[in-house]
Amino acid sequence: MTITIPLVVLLGMAVFIGLRYLGLRLWQAAVSVVFGFLLAATALAPDIQHVLSGLLDLITDR
Repeated sequence: MTITIPLVVLLGMAVFIGLRYLGLRLWQAAVSVVFGFLLAATALAPDIQHVLSGLLDLITDR
C-alpha cells in the first residue's frame, strides 16, 4: 500500500490532538498503540488491510 506512511502520520496527529485537546489520557493512547501492534500480528491483519484499502480506494475515487 503506497499510502501507509501518510496514514500513519494522520493517525499519529489524531492521537496527538486527542491527547492535547480532547482529554485523551496518555495511558489510553498507549493501550491503543499496543492494541494496534498486537492486532497487526494476528490472522485478522490481512482482512483489516483489505478493508482499509477498499475504504481508501472509495475515498480517492471521488
